[in-house]
Amino acid sequence: MTNKARLEAQLAELKERLGHVETDLAEPLNADASEQAVEVQDDASLEAQALLIHRDMASINRALLRIENGTYGECVRCGGDIAPARLEVRPEAALCIDCARKEQ
Repeated sequence: MTNKARLEAQLAELKERLGHVETDLAEPLNADASEQAVEVQDDASLEAQALLIHRDMASINRALLRIENGTYGECVRCGGDIAPARLEVRPEAALCIDCARKEQ
């Protein structure tokens, strides 16, 4: 499977997960006050999950754009090559390993 196909599959999976999270968040709160407290806490967790999913989707969309532009595999910071092994593990990687280490 090409990296583009892997990215597209990951994006589809994330969209599906986001749909489930959004459905859960749209459910009305229970009338019972003690249940509402639990549901509010659960909603906070779901909102955090939704933020992470959106972040991952944005990263994948940027990688797909780099594929379209012919810059996929080039580090967006230094312009060097991103190792194929790194792209195999993280097809959405925008930084070479050296620049990624500097960000930590």
